[in-house]
Amino acid sequence: MTRRPLIAVPTRFSASTSALRYAAEVNARALVEAVWRAGGEPVGIHPHAPGGVADPAEAASRLASFDGLLLPGGGDLAPHRYGASHTHEEVYDVDDEQDAFDLELARQALASGLPLLAVCRGLQVVNTVLGGTLHQDMGGPGRDHRHVVHPVSVSAGSGLARTLGVDKTEASCFHHQHVDRPGQGLTVTARAADGTVEALELTGSEGWFLAVQWHPEDTASTDPVQNRLFAALVGAARGGR
Repeated sequence: MTRRPLIAVPTRFSASTSALRYAAEVNARALVEAVWRAGGEPVGIHPHAPGGVADPAEAASRLASFDGLLLPGGGDLAPHRYGASHTHEEVYDVDDEQDAFDLELARQALASGLPLLAVCRGLQVVNTVLGGTLHQDMGGPGRDHRHVVHPVSVSAGSGLARTLGVDKTEASCFHHQHVDRPGQGLTVTARAADGTVEALELTGSEGWFLAVQWHPEDTASTDPVQNRLFAALVGAARGGR
C-alpha cells in the first residue's frame, strides 16, 4: 500500500476538554478528516516556542519529516506581530507561543517550497510573515464574518480558480479580522461581496501554496468544491516525494 503523504497540522492549545479532563492540544475534527478523506495522513505537531520565540533551525528540522503543511484557524494573532501599536478590545485568545510557532512554520515552509494550505488564521499568519497587516476587528455583530456562509468571487485565471474549478463559491466563515495590506508578493484572488479579502496567492512561490480566509473544512464533506482544496494540498504533497 502506498504511504499517505504526511501533512503537519500545528495543534491549538485548549484550556480544557471533557474527555481528557485537563488542558489539551487539539485540532478540529472536520479539518483532520478533510485531510484524511483527501488521501493524506494528518499529524498534529506540538507548538514549541518558549517565551514566544521560535527556533528557526528546530522548526525547519521538524518540518523536514513532512510532505505538506496545513496552517489551521484559531485565536487572534497578537497585533504587535504585524506592527500595530495598540490592541483592539475585540482581540481574543492570543497566545505568544502559538503565534511564534505558526509564524516560523510558515516562514520555513515558504522558504523550502513545502506544499502549504493556510486556512483563516493561517492566511493571516502568512500575510504577517510577508510583512502584511490586518484589520483587528470588522465592526462587531452583523459586520463580521462569524457563523456566516456567503458567496465568494474568485479571480479568473488564478491558482484558486483552477483548484476549485469555479469562479464563485459558498464559503463558511468564522472571523472578525481580515487582511488590511497584503504582504510582499501576495495577490488577492478572492473577495466577499463586501470587499473582504478571502484568498491570497504568492507570486513566484517555490512550492504549491494557497491561503483562504474561510473554513473549507466546515462543508468539505458535502461540497466537492471545498474538498478540492484538501485534495490539491495532498496531491502537491504526494508529488513532492
